[in-house]
Order: sequence, then C-alpha cells, then structure tokens
Amino acid sequence: MTGLVEGSGPARDPGLQPERTRLAWRRTTLASTVVAVLAGKSALQDGPSAARFVVGALCCVLWLGFLAVAHRRIRALALAEPPAALTPRHASTTVLCTVALAVCAAVLVVS
Repeated sequence: MTGLVEGSGPARDPGLQPERTRLAWRRTTLASTVVAVLAGKSALQDGPSAARFVVGALCCVLWLGFLAVAHRRIRALALAEPPAALTPRHASTTVLCTVALAVCAAVLVVS
C-alpha cells in the first residue's frame, strides 16, 4: 500500500494545496478588478452625478481593500511552508469588501 498512511486516505502532497489556493486568490482578485472597472464605467456612462461618483469611488476603495488583503495572502502562501491560516480579521475584511463591492456595483447597474 504505497502512498497510504495508516488510518487515512492517500498521502497528501503539501505543495499543491497552497498553489491552488494562491491561484484561487489571483482569480478572485481578477474578478474583483473586473467588477470595479465595470462599476466605474457604469458610474460615468450616463454622465457623472454626485451620487454615482460617490458609489463609484466607494467601489474603488473597496477594491483596494480587497486587493491589499489578497496580496498579503498570496505573498504568505508563497513564502511560508506550511502557510499560516487566514486570520479572522483578514477573512472578515475580505468578506466585507466582496459583499460591499457587489452591492455598490448592483446599485450602479440598477440606478
């Protein structure tokens, strides 16, 4: 029974999971960037107004917050062996930025 640890499934390659996680963070960052760009385009499409400008600026700030957390996590995954767990503070910031960015983008699309 090569590759099996007694009492568990196949032996896990510890190098692949951090790589997959790092790639997932990069994909999520790319998707967040697309949302922020489309929100900015939507804010300026029918002529700028104060409300649209504020929501567009908020989208940019939320995107920068998410980008900072994602960059920190990607760097941690690349450097540490094994990588440290995501802290609750960073996880909460990520969720808050993602949900708020989606709400702001929806507001811009609907209005």
